[in-house]
Amino acid sequence: MSLYFQIILSLQYSKLSEGEKVIANYFLLCAALLIIVFLIGKLFYFFEMAYVEYVNKKLFFNHVYLRQRKLSHSQKSLLKKNIKFYQKLPLKHQSYFEHRVCKIINETEFIGKDIEVTEEMKVVLSATLIKLTFGLRDYNIESVERIIFYPEEFYSQTNKAYHKGEFNLGLKALVFSWKDVLHGYEIEDDNLNLAIHEFTHAIHFYYMKVRRTSTSAAIFLDAFVELTNMLDTNPELKIKLVKSNFLREYAFTNQFEFLSVIIETFIESPQQFKSEFPNIYGKVKTMLGFNFAGY
Repeated sequence: MSLYFQIILSLQYSKLSEGEKVIANYFLLCAALLIIVFLIGKLFYFFEMAYVEYVNKKLFFNHVYLRQRKLSHSQKSLLKKNIKFYQKLPLKHQSYFEHRVCKIINETEFIGKDIEVTEEMKVVLSATLIKLTFGLRDYNIESVERIIFYPEEFYSQTNKAYHKGEFNLGLKALVFSWKDVLHGYEIEDDNLNLAIHEFTHAIHFYYMKVRRTSTSAAIFLDAFVELTNMLDTNPELKIKLVKSNFLREYAFTNQFEFLSVIIETFIESPQQFKSEFPNIYGKVKTMLGFNFAGY
């Protein structure tokens, strides 16, 4: 600030009454505190990003909430009934999981097409996103503003074909056949889960957008690059993975489908995955920041 403006401000301040000076001091203090908090935030981000990129792909912390949101009794019952991942968490982490699910339910638009949207639909889909991002801090995926349900397979205007699910980036929407979402959770070890598959696409696109400003995105994307590089530089491992049929053939369509299928497999068959392909398993575990029972 120039000397001229300092003098002007000083003269203006001197004209204030004692009561006005108290108010002015209060606002100046608040402004100073906001600046300090902003600078601390910037420093924290700088050091955490440096740590993630050069030392260890791990967040300094994950769960800090000023006010934890609570699910209703019926919502919590649906969560316990449908999501085994949640059931295995310690009570403290269950409360964090509930907070995140509640936030997603409240901030997402749920739309039914020829089907009534129920609390179960909201809870199951929101919990799927939270399960996938629970090891990371950046979980409020801005690439998804609405979730659209059809009773079963629907005709997609995107490519003029029938789909069970799709991620529409332009509409910021996930579209699902509810019948097939339920099927994905009824059989938990077939490595086929429609909700996980489509949410992974949404997470992937969102993290690519915020890579420079999100340490969660940096962990996810950098570990995925390391995984693909590992396969590219180790042809024997890649051939073994392809020939094993451990991942369904659809995984090798492109990088986006490979990521979604490999995360489906990681979530549904962790022990088999770890046993057969420990190095690949380790990279996916790092991507998701998973350090939970069963993984």
